[in-house]
Amino acid sequence: MNKQGDIAIIGIGVTKFGELFHQSYDDLVRDAALQAVSDAQISMDEIGAAWLSTAFPEIGVFKGRSGMDLSEPLSLYNIPVTRVSNFCASGADAIRNAVNALRAGECDVAMALGVEKLRDRQPQDSIVKMMVEYGHPFLQKGFTAAGTFAVYANRMMHEFGVNREDISAISVKNHFHGSMNEKAHHRKACSLEDVMASPMVANPLTVMDSCPTTDGAACVIMVRAEDVDKNKHKPIFVQGIGLSVSTGWDMPFFDPNHDFLSFEATRTAAKSAYKQAGITNPIEEIDLIEVHDCFSIVELITYEDLGLCKKGESKDLIRGKETQLGGKIPVNVSGGLLSCGHPVGATGIRMVVEVSNHLRKNAGERQVKNAKRGLTHNIGGPGAIASVIILSNEN
Repeated sequence: MNKQGDIAIIGIGVTKFGELFHQSYDDLVRDAALQAVSDAQISMDEIGAAWLSTAFPEIGVFKGRSGMDLSEPLSLYNIPVTRVSNFCASGADAIRNAVNALRAGECDVAMALGVEKLRDRQPQDSIVKMMVEYGHPFLQKGFTAAGTFAVYANRMMHEFGVNREDISAISVKNHFHGSMNEKAHHRKACSLEDVMASPMVANPLTVMDSCPTTDGAACVIMVRAEDVDKNKHKPIFVQGIGLSVSTGWDMPFFDPNHDFLSFEATRTAAKSAYKQAGITNPIEEIDLIEVHDCFSIVELITYEDLGLCKKGESKDLIRGKETQLGGKIPVNVSGGLLSCGHPVGATGIRMVVEVSNHLRKNAGERQVKNAKRGLTHNIGGPGAIASVIILSNEN
């Protein structure tokens, strides 16, 4: 087990998220990378290795198929550059790989950059089409993300008394937070009535319970803690990283023991990260959380999977406004995926940038007071893959 806090983030950068038709994939790479390099107060040629997170090059702009698509826009040559793809956990996995390389002594300065360009394709060339054409010839034909998570929503409603208002309240909260985030795709607060009256996607999930399709990029620069120059850096320390692939694409629907009330991958990743960081009571020991609210119901389930409450009690946290800015454990003060959007390869790194800004006391009007420790969470596939990262401003 590595020493807690032995790796530090010294540079962060994130582009505006949204429908960025005026910016190319390369433009987004440069924007995020140059922000992070400037923040770290280093030169580009000091980077010893880099990891590029792009989850879906085949449905975007056919970029991100190899490390060359990071090297070229940055003129970052003659170093190892690796492309990482692990569905919605791709960005977090890029960070995990960079952390491990630093620990192994492979490099002294590492970059993890996530980018996705999803708005340059028509809806007919979407992720759904990719699944239909390249997935299982029978099992994938009716698969949609909204349909998958709607099953979980209905089970939560049946078993634990969660109602439509509880689910939609997640969207209201996150759009309120996103209204304060200049980098978010959607920056408009909404009412419960707005969310519930928006078009149904997969009952009970509406359009506003669903994250938008988005372009964007985010980047972090990391070094070993012993190499931090505290005269120029504002380091954020990595205290724990858990990554779990706990099932395949179709297994949740064919596993007789699966109750559709929880995600094993999240529980496993959290257990690993908590052990590394020495966390035994997360709601008391963590100050803010960014969770993967691709659909409103996922945030509610994740409260329980992260151990913020007992099983069946997530509705009490949202009803009591405990996860809103100013509450006991603020969640998705960035606006989350529902407001920021979800450029898949960039999302996990964007979350780390958000938490880092709070730990540096640089989050502006949405600053979580006295934040010392934060957590990021991603989940991908039908809940198959999950990552949990724990960050602190102290090592």
